[in-house]
Amino acid sequence: MTRAHRSGRRTRWVAAAAVTALGAGTVRARRRLAALPVLDPAGPYGVPRPPLPGWHLITAPGVAADEATVRAAARHAAREGLGVVDLIPARLDAESTLGLLRLLDPAAHRTDRCAPGQGAGHALLVSDDVHRRAGLDAAAPPRSTADLLRLVRTLKEYAPDATGWAIAPNLTVPPPDPARHAEELRARGLPPGLLSAARLAGLALLVKCLVSEPRWGAAATALYWLQPAVVLGPARGPHPAGLARATASRPLRALTGALRTLATPAADAPDAAGDETRRAAYTAELAAGTDRFFEPRRPDCPWCSAPEPAVRLRTPDLLQGKPGRFTLEECRHCGHIFQNPRLTRDGLDFYYRDFYEGLGGDGAALVLGRMSGTYRARAEMLRPFTTPRAWLDVGTAAAHFCNAARTVWPDTRFDGLDMGEGVHEAARRGWIDTAYQGQFPDLADRLAGRYDTVSMHHYLEHTRDPFAELDAAVKVLAPGGHLLIELPDPRSRAGRLLGRYWLPWFQPQHQHLMPSRNLEQALTARGFTILAVQHGAAHQANGDFLGAVALAANGLAPDPDAPWSTVPATPARRAARSAVQAMAVPCYAAALALDALRTVVARATDGGNAYRLLARKELG
Repeated sequence: MTRAHRSGRRTRWVAAAAVTALGAGTVRARRRLAALPVLDPAGPYGVPRPPLPGWHLITAPGVAADEATVRAAARHAAREGLGVVDLIPARLDAESTLGLLRLLDPAAHRTDRCAPGQGAGHALLVSDDVHRRAGLDAAAPPRSTADLLRLVRTLKEYAPDATGWAIAPNLTVPPPDPARHAEELRARGLPPGLLSAARLAGLALLVKCLVSEPRWGAAATALYWLQPAVVLGPARGPHPAGLARATASRPLRALTGALRTLATPAADAPDAAGDETRRAAYTAELAAGTDRFFEPRRPDCPWCSAPEPAVRLRTPDLLQGKPGRFTLEECRHCGHIFQNPRLTRDGLDFYYRDFYEGLGGDGAALVLGRMSGTYRARAEMLRPFTTPRAWLDVGTAAAHFCNAARTVWPDTRFDGLDMGEGVHEAARRGWIDTAYQGQFPDLADRLAGRYDTVSMHHYLEHTRDPFAELDAAVKVLAPGGHLLIELPDPRSRAGRLLGRYWLPWFQPQHQHLMPSRNLEQALTARGFTILAVQHGAAHQANGDFLGAVALAANGLAPDPDAPWSTVPATPARRAARSAVQAMAVPCYAAALALDALRTVVARATDGGNAYRLLARKELG
């Protein structure tokens, strides 16, 4: 077979895959659209009219809702048991409607307590209870669509299984503002530059297929071009303004929109004053250098005290791009891997800052909110052995696990412990019953014997002294109680294959990575019986190849606008970052496919990038 024949076959397969993906996306959009209820402002009043003083209507600028629409939305909320209703204008433009349907699955997101809130960004009806618990100020209306998009994400957290969506035929909205598109994507927690680069790559792929494989290329192009009309044309409820015009000009609009978004500077973020304050604080802190953030290097293993550990890898901070270099060393005797020299407490504070909260809070919440299946699998692990009644989740962060685990154990009391302020926000949301902020060993005496279940999910590797954390668990657990731990598996083959770009190394945050046999021995020595160990079932999807591409792209072109950046944020550096992200798009696609295959293999062979262990504290 000649090179031209091989190239033609590859193009044919790519074009066929494009047709399949576009077809599947069209069917999915139609299914999701059909799941959206349509309000009937003049409909039946069989259900008593709820008192409107119990509800708050929040609208973006230029949006108007008549009283009949508000009452219809309130009736719908009372009928469905909702605390928040996102009102989707029937006249919403076609691309905005399609974009929403890509992000929102109304049926799944209603029951998925951790799913991030998504909405049209025009109007919300909020119950008094949710409005009060979320601490909203009725005198401070949203200033833009982006504000309302951020608000629906917040409110979904306060009504995790009581948020719904409905099409409102009489809701009037202003025309979309293309200049605000990048800001609105950021408000949804999405990266504008990467998405625009992906759109440009998709358009280029369609052109290549059309030229090289006309039959399949024409099918893919036609399906893309006509998608708005196919999805929205004969639909019940939405009547997008200018649907025919939007369909006819779709490729041109997509091209100009992507180029405009790429050209939009990141400086249109709403908290410019806060960014300057952060930048000044980081500049002052870095003036003294980073050496003070590290302890002296230790000559032996912190787990078994064997001498002369070997260097496993050296890496910069590929997660945030903060200054500093970090070394992981491996014990030649027990295989324990640890940061050496390790960070001081001040160093940990510096490198954790703006990761889970502050600047990185939205991104972290977006990632954590997409792990509902993993959270439920962790909770289900206890089912053959016990029925938990009082559960303490250590290192709970914003308590996403506890929020999801309530669907598995609805009668269990879930409490959370963490160093960050987010644990108190989790209590206000109702995701946990009681919040404890502080170090687990420091609080162990106060909590002694209170819990029949303690969990540590991807927590122990972050701690300075894992043994002290296990001793604290012994104190807190009642006799016969269960300890559930999940950790990265340092024996994973992907760790050697990907080197510093293996995401679970997670430098500089991970202090210790211990093989499962080491942890089992430590627990047995403390009076625990090991009940179950899972490897393949604990594998973290997209944690290997997709994570590696993200780390590599971020390492090649760190965010020049980050407040800790030591190099000025010039237009050239911003352009270089955009170019790297654009070139990474096909790599992300390939990584997704590899990770999907990797997950299947991990499940089949019981060997992945993480492991999960359940142990029982014996009586006496």
